Amino acid sequence: MSRGRLPWALLAVLVLAQICYPLTGGATRAGLTVATVVLGWLLSVGHALLSRGPRTALALVAVATGGGFAIEALGVATGFPFGSYDYSGELGPKLAGVPLIIPLAWTWMAWPAWLTAARLTGSRPGRIALAAVGLAAWDLFLDPQMVAEGYWRWRDATPALPGLSGIPVSNYLGWLLFAVLLMTALRPLAGPAVDHADGRDAPMFALYLWTYASSVLAHAVFLRLPASALWGAAGMAVAAVPLAVTLLRARRDGAGRGAARPAPRVDAPA
Repeated sequence: MSRGRLPWALLAVLVLAQICYPLTGGATRAGLTVATVVLGWLLSVGHALLSRGPRTALALVAVATGGGFAIEALGVATGFPFGSYDYSGELGPKLAGVPLIIPLAWTWMAWPAWLTAARLTGSRPGRIALAAVGLAAWDLFLDPQMVAEGYWRWRDATPALPGLSGIPVSNYLGWLLFAVLLMTALRPLAGPAVDHADGRDAPMFALYLWTYASSVLAHAVFLRLPASALWGAAGMAVAAVPLAVTLLRARRDGAGRGAARPAPRVDAPA
């Protein structure tokens, strides 16, 4: 399999796993959750390695995976910055009270969020801000879903967003804070290769848009979580909708240029 097709193949397996999620329950669903996160981590880190090289992949792992574990361990131990919470034992082995797959989830969505921001803006502060919002907004889907499954819980879940009981507002603010720190650190460590997005990043754009659309559908229809469907749809739309519009315009403009290109001249034989 070629290097360019590998991310697409991983994405296809990931999509299949996510489609199966609402059709399962209990230990099977928990195992599928773990498998999905691992697949997502492999997809994003693998794409970073294949498209930008070892420096970028290592930077992504150091900042998102390592940093994600550090902030989660801090949160479990102190309640800062997310609020006081505990993980159940359903998501596999823990270290310092944190399931080992949790920082993999940060990495899974951090990379497509960064590339989405790089595609939409050339301003470095703008990229950091948009990438941070694009990552943190995903939690408007993730936390209500995982809390409903009993994978973690808060000791004090007030104040909460309307319709999202069981999850304090501090959790979302903590996600946003860490996402800003993560995206701020990623560029200096990863180097100039991450300043711009290009055709190599199509699998990551597809991942981000699939995550957005499938999460809205799953929460609204299959998981019966209408409030998080609305909150998540509004939050992730900040990055997902401009990305979709930009990609559609680029596709339309490319098709238009192709149609306008004159046919090659063929001289008749003498």
